[in-house]
Amino acid sequence: MRWVNIKPSRRTTILLGAAPLLLALVAYLFAAAARHAANPNDKVLPTPGAMISAMHGLLMDADPLSGRLIFWADTLASLERLGIALGICTLSALLVGMVLGVLPAARATFGGLVTTVAVIPPIALLPVLFIVFGLGETAKVALIVIGVAPFLIRDLADHVAAIPQEQLIKAQTLGASSWQLALRVAVPQALPRLISGLRLSLGPAWVYLISAEAIASDSGLGYRIFLVRRYLSMDIIIPYVAWISLLAIAMDLALRQISQRGFVWAHQANR
Repeated sequence: MRWVNIKPSRRTTILLGAAPLLLALVAYLFAAAARHAANPNDKVLPTPGAMISAMHGLLMDADPLSGRLIFWADTLASLERLGIALGICTLSALLVGMVLGVLPAARATFGGLVTTVAVIPPIALLPVLFIVFGLGETAKVALIVIGVAPFLIRDLADHVAAIPQEQLIKAQTLGASSWQLALRVAVPQALPRLISGLRLSLGPAWVYLISAEAIASDSGLGYRIFLVRRYLSMDIIIPYVAWISLLAIAMDLALRQISQRGFVWAHQANR
């Protein structure tokens, strides 16, 4: 029996996946206990009790100035920015990626432009975006779009362009027009790839969002993390980082379920 042929069951997969996380948690608890035994006022590795105490006010008590629950207001602000940006990325990738993938002339004309934009570090453009769009929501959304959309467009265009010619020839033999080729042949095969690309883009999208919120914002998860860092408030930073991770995981699982249930044939073909 070779190791490459061993496929764990679903239950075993869950247990194996949870084991490193549990080990990391146990290691953190031991390290935090050791540091607090040496220095009860240590702020670098807060205990679970300290984190619960620090987060209670943000979760349950309304801010005297705004009247909002700070933690949930930050979450809503970040998710709203991220949702708008990823929606724009999805639509632009589907439209532009399909055009570049289906039409060789369009790919030859604009493919180089998309590649050039894709290799520009988005963070380097952040000052430019703030100068052009101001410090409002537009610049933050634009940063995510610039960072994610070119990757999705290139990936989708390459995937559509790689569709076997036999499929296109058969469809044209049956009388399909260019419009019908795009809608009936290319789009069904592009959608699962688009969702896969979105899943891969979630990490960079969160990075761009946190970066924009840290520089110019008055709400959001990234804004709160960089606001409290000057006070070494790790009892707030760690829960916020953990919450961002949970949100990203939930979004990834949701996209995975949409792909598996909406495009069963694509996942069966990859097995």
